Amino acid sequence: MNMPRVIFIFAVIFVLLGIGAYLMTGAQSWTALIPSIFGLLLVVAGAVSLKSLKHGGHIAALVGLLGFLGTAKSLGKLPALLAGETVERAAALGVQAAFALLSLIFVALCVKSFIDARRARTAHPS
Repeated sequence: MNMPRVIFIFAVIFVLLGIGAYLMTGAQSWTALIPSIFGLLLVVAGAVSLKSLKHGGHIAALVGLLGFLGTAKSLGKLPALLAGETVERAAALGVQAAFALLSLIFVALCVKSFIDARRARTAHPS
């Protein structure tokens, strides 16, 4: 797995999610752009990973973990939203839940990359 590429792909996804949320909610609140801010942080982490994969990967994993932890509570309300029940700020809840799930997937990919790197180092010590 080419981790810098994965980091940049998720950066683009997060930026687009934030911009989409901002436009979808009528550009009323800058907080809809929060996923975009995380996407920009991932761009920085991706750039660092091109110089030092280990450091950039850890920065990226931290950004993803913070994104998940900040939005995880939205997942508890997701079943009600999907069932068609009335929920407060449905659009925001949907975006938060999507961001939480994407962040969780990203962190899982980061952890897999760390495990693969450790196994490769153990199998082929230099």
